[in-house]
Order: sequence, then structure tokens, then C-alpha cells
Amino acid sequence: MASFMTRPSTGTEPGATAPAGDGAATGTAPYRDARLDNAKFLLVVLVVVGHAIEPMRDIPAVGALYYWIYFFHMPAFIVISGYLSRSFDGSSNRVEKLVLTVAVPYLIFWTIHQSIYAVERGGPGDSLSLLKPTWTLWFLVALFLWRLSVPVWKRLRAPVLVAFAISLFAATTSLSDTLSLGRVVSFLPFFVLGLSLRREHFLWLDRLWLRLASLVVLGTTAALAVPISDGLSSDWLFWRDSLTDRDIDPLIPSLGIRLAFMGLALAMTVAFLALTPKRRTWFTALGSYTLYVYLGHSVVFILLKASPWYDAMDDMVGAAVTVALGLAVALLLCTPWVRAGMRWAVEPQMSWFLKRDEPQATPVPPGGGDGEVGNKENGNREKRTAEV
Repeated sequence: MASFMTRPSTGTEPGATAPAGDGAATGTAPYRDARLDNAKFLLVVLVVVGHAIEPMRDIPAVGALYYWIYFFHMPAFIVISGYLSRSFDGSSNRVEKLVLTVAVPYLIFWTIHQSIYAVERGGPGDSLSLLKPTWTLWFLVALFLWRLSVPVWKRLRAPVLVAFAISLFAATTSLSDTLSLGRVVSFLPFFVLGLSLRREHFLWLDRLWLRLASLVVLGTTAALAVPISDGLSSDWLFWRDSLTDRDIDPLIPSLGIRLAFMGLALAMTVAFLALTPKRRTWFTALGSYTLYVYLGHSVVFILLKASPWYDAMDDMVGAAVTVALGLAVALLLCTPWVRAGMRWAVEPQMSWFLKRDEPQATPVPPGGGDGEVGNKENGNREKRTAEV
């Protein structure tokens, strides 16, 4: 997965802040953006913690933490994914990488998830459609579709406004859970926003006033998470259902809540990135292995939810232990020996799955050269082509 870079590529100096791919225009080796690697790891840790405490939301403090995480962690991840998708041009090499790093792992982990569910249920479920992602795999489907649409967004004059309009108006109609279309469309503006960002936009994050304001934003939203978690359905956090499916009638208040959640997610994303270290830290390199964490932790917690764990961990002490377990799982999945054991599923070498490009004949300039020499070269080239 391009946004979840699975192998580190080091820059020429520690703490280099140019994003991967920026060096392509100059022909120099690309730098890795330490801030983005730091942010990716911290966000995937929030993903793991959020999933770890999900069954414990009845505990008020845990419910508030869960809501606070879900206010922004996926929108922030998606903005970064969009930013790291700027180089996608629809070429055969890019499409091949997209298939091998997103589509094939999706198929593998979908099979793993369904196998665990089948054992837990004692048989297959009502639907075994590959078009219906299991649990966390919706993001792989969304990223695949968003990435394929990148050339379209690059051609538009106001891509963020168009994506925003599509997201908002699509929320007024019922979208099936096939391919997680509800989430694909709902989160689309964040992906296109990231796609529209440039390196200079990140320079604003270093301003002192913005960092101070970011502390206020994250602190205020943490306080707001307490009453919101008590009075608002968690369905609003998942961005997957149509607004027409809500209990609020008429539709206008639902649109207002959706806009409020969009604004909240955007403000918290900016605040989070502003407070993320821009220099290399002990976990910067781990930002290259977020796909291992994202895919691996889903299997761990599907199994854990099927165990007696959450029946025993039903208080604040149990919640603290579960959060610690989530942190440990995130770190464990980044270790070299675990990655080596998971590589067959996360980074499958299945190039046989794709067609090879046909070799292209070297174009011949008009005239083919000077006089008889040029004609002789053309004849030899045609002969070699015919033999092939």
C-alpha cells in the first residue's frame, strides 16, 4: 500500500522533511518526511487502541476516549494517504503496485477473517461476497478506489469542492455496504484534500501560534468527547450509513451534524499534525510498517473478541490493561521477525498474477538515417522484429 509504506527508504540526512517522491522532479534520491512517518505510526496506534477498547465503551471514560479517537484518526490517516498518492498516474507500473500491495492483501486477509468467523459461528455466514469487506478491510477497498481516481482529481480545477459536494449529497441517499461505498464516498473529501496539499502547506504547521492553538483544540475536543459520547450515537463516528437512516427528521439537522463532524475532523487533523514531531524519533522508522500493524492487529483482536478476555476485563483496570495490550500489539507487529512471518500476506510476491507488458519496438525517425546506411539499419531492425 503506497500510503502505508511497508519498507523504509532512508533519506540522505536524518530528519529530512521532504516527502517521498518530491525528489523525482530533480532526479535526486527522495527524502522521507519524518513528520509523516511519525504521524502514520501514531495514527495506526490510535487505530489499534480504538479497536482494542471498542467492546468496553460502556465504561464512561473508555467511551469518551473511543469517541475522541474516532473524531479524527481515520480522516487524518486518509489526508496523509491522499498526500502520498500524488504521484499516481495510472501507469501500468503504478497499477501493478496498487494491485499487489492493496488488492492481493485484501483477498488474503478477507479469507483469514472469514475463516475465523466461520470457526466461531460453526459454519459459513449468510454472505461470502468478496465485495463486502470484513471489519477493517474497508480501508483497503476505499484506498484502491480513491487511488484509481487520482488522475481524474488532478484534472479538476476545484477538486476538494467537488469531492465535498459528492460526499455531502451522496449522504442523502442509501448506499449499500457493497465495497463499503458509504465510507468511500463519505471520506472522499479528506483524500482529495491530501491529494491537493503541497510541501509548503506543511510549513504552516511549524508556527508557534498554530501549535498553541492545536493544544487548545485537542484539549477542548477531549472534554467535548464526554458529553458527546453520552448523548450521540456512535454510528456518526463511522461515516458509513446514509443520513436518511438516522433517527433525526427532517434531513437538514442530519446534514448539520455531518458538517460539524467534518469540521471537527479537519481541525483535529491539523492540530494533530502540528503537534507531531517533525524530526526523527525512536518510532519514526516504524511509520514504514503501518500496513503490518493495520492488517495484523485485525486478526489479533478478532481472536481476542472471541475469547473470554472482555468478559474478565470489565472495569477501568481492565481497560488500562487492554490499552497497554493494544500498544504492545502495535509495537510487536513492527518487529523484524513478525514482519518476516507476515510478509507473504502483507507484501505478497505475486507478479504472476498480472500480465506482462508487451515489449515496445524502438521508434524509428522518419528517413531512418542517412542514405543506404539508414535503410540497412531499418531492414535489420524489421528483420529482428519479425524473428521475435
